[in-house]
Amino acid sequence: MIPAVSLGGYEAARYRAGLVNRADRGRIVVSGRDRASYLHGLLTNDIETLKVGQGCYAAYLTAQGRMITDLCVYELGDVILLTLPRFVKDAVLAKLDQFVFSEDVQLGDATDAFAGAAVVGPRAAIVAAQVLCGQSEALSALAEHGNCRALFHSQPAIVLQIADVGQPGYELLVDAALATALRDELHAAGAVDVDEVAAEALRVEAGVPKFGRDMAEDTIPLEAGIEERAISMTKGCYVGQEVIVRVLHRGHGRIARKLVGLTFSGDEVPSAGSHAQMDGHEIGRVTTSVWSPALGRGIALAYLHRDFIAPGTRVDVNGTSGEVVALPFVPR
Repeated sequence: MIPAVSLGGYEAARYRAGLVNRADRGRIVVSGRDRASYLHGLLTNDIETLKVGQGCYAAYLTAQGRMITDLCVYELGDVILLTLPRFVKDAVLAKLDQFVFSEDVQLGDATDAFAGAAVVGPRAAIVAAQVLCGQSEALSALAEHGNCRALFHSQPAIVLQIADVGQPGYELLVDAALATALRDELHAAGAVDVDEVAAEALRVEAGVPKFGRDMAEDTIPLEAGIEERAISMTKGCYVGQEVIVRVLHRGHGRIARKLVGLTFSGDEVPSAGSHAQMDGHEIGRVTTSVWSPALGRGIALAYLHRDFIAPGTRVDVNGTSGEVVALPFVPR
C-alpha cells in the first residue's frame, strides 16, 4: 500500500517554498592546497575547474565502474565540502583517506557540526535570503554563483544550491546549536514543512534517482542515467573511467539495463522490489514507487532490460499494467 501524499507540503514545494529535512545527508570537508587535484583524480566530474561559489554533481566509483556513492561537490574558497548520503559517509571517508599520500590534503567529518534544512520551490531563494544577515547580498551571491557564505544570528552559515529533492532550491547549513532557530525563522518566512512521503513524490516525479534506493553498489552510472550531470567526458583519468569509456565508445553506450519511468492506471501501485514481466518473463524490477499528485496516478522508477525501455512499452508488474515513459514524469 503506497501512503497518501500530504498536499500541503507538496504544493508548497511545487508552487511556493517547502522545507525539507536533511538529516539523511553526511558532510565531508576537504582542505589543503591540493584538495581540488586530489578529488579530480578520484571523482567522475571536473573538480579542478570549480571556482569559489561553484559546485557540481559527481559519482565516486570502484575500479570496475560500480558506484560507491553519488555526491555533491562545493568549492567554498578555503575548503571543498562534499555532501552525500549519510549511511555511506564513514565508508567514503575511510576510502578517501586511503588515497592521501604526499598531497597537501586534510579530511574531516563535518556532519554533526552543522544543522541543515533545504528550502525548495519558486520562492526558495527569497525565503533563504530573508533569514540571513544582509538579504540583498545573499540574493546577489545566490544569483551569481548558486552557493554562498552568509550569516545567521551573527554566526557563519553556508548556502548550497541543490537539485536532488526534485524541485530547485537551497540547503542552509548553520551551527548545530541553531537548528531550532533556523527552522523557526524559515517557517516565519513562509516555508512549509514537506514530509517524507511528499518529498519522495517530488523526487520521483522529477526522475531523480536516490543512492541506496534507485542506485546501489552494483550500479554503473550509465544505467541510472546520471552521466550527463555526473560525468565529465573531457577530463583526465579518474577511478572507474576505463569501464565508462569502454561502454560509451566500444559498446556504443549499450548497457544491459536502464532506469526508466513507469506509470500505472487505476489505484494499484506496485511496491518497491516488485518484478516487471513481459509475456511471463522477468525483465526488471521497481526501485521506488509513489502516488503522483501532479499526474493523479501511481508512478515508479524501475530498471528494465534494454530491449524493453522504449516509451510506450507495456509491462506487467505484479498483475498491474504499467507503461514505460520518458523521465522526468513532470518537468521542473
